[in-house]
Amino acid sequence: MTTIADKLQSVRARIAQACAAAGRAPDSVALLAVSKTFGADAVHAAALAGQCCFGENYIQEAVEKIAQVAALGLPQPLEWHCIGPVQSNKTRLVAEHFDWVHTLDRLKTAQRLSEQRPAHLPPLQVCIQVNVDGGASKSGVAPVDALQLARAVAQMPRLCLRGVMSIPDEVQGGAAQLAVHLRVRQVFDALRAQGGAGFEAFDTLSLGMTADLEAAVAAGSTMVRVGSGIFGARHYPSSPTA
Repeated sequence: MTTIADKLQSVRARIAQACAAAGRAPDSVALLAVSKTFGADAVHAAALAGQCCFGENYIQEAVEKIAQVAALGLPQPLEWHCIGPVQSNKTRLVAEHFDWVHTLDRLKTAQRLSEQRPAHLPPLQVCIQVNVDGGASKSGVAPVDALQLARAVAQMPRLCLRGVMSIPDEVQGGAAQLAVHLRVRQVFDALRAQGGAGFEAFDTLSLGMTADLEAAVAAGSTMVRVGSGIFGARHYPSSPTA
């Protein structure tokens, strides 16, 4: 039976091969293990195999899991990333329990996160979520509005602007995947070039998942978000708590 440790090793090998193909250093791409809907035992197993960074979509589930994993004991501290939508009534939970937020697309949400980030914690690391496909039902700020939002976020005292995140529509074939990922890379490059004050730590392109990580790495992703490739098929609850 293939274990979580085995799957992690396989995903890391894929990342290393993709980096080699793109002429990049293997340590230039971080792996974010997406553990949403999987229990604390699965996270614990991945952590024991050396994984430190975990992504969660459902806030209440994540807060409970963070406590459960901590109670199990680990040889190294974990880093928790919120990669799901942040509702206004959940900003305090996110500000208090997460290290990163990848899904900022509203100024009001950023203001609440900054105000509610506890003083004893380091600034919350944040990425602007960009919607390159233009779908009205999708989360993310339009590319044309990304710079204005990013500049406002960069001035918030309890946030640290780190980069751009996107979840493009699924397309088939490596060439098509690369094309859409390069559109996100263009937004990232434009923000980094034009940003100014508060963009000193702007270094993260959160892009690519299990099915398209090779294309994402080729496009310049610095952080890939892999769930099923590590934990297996995901079974969603009937009504997950955001």
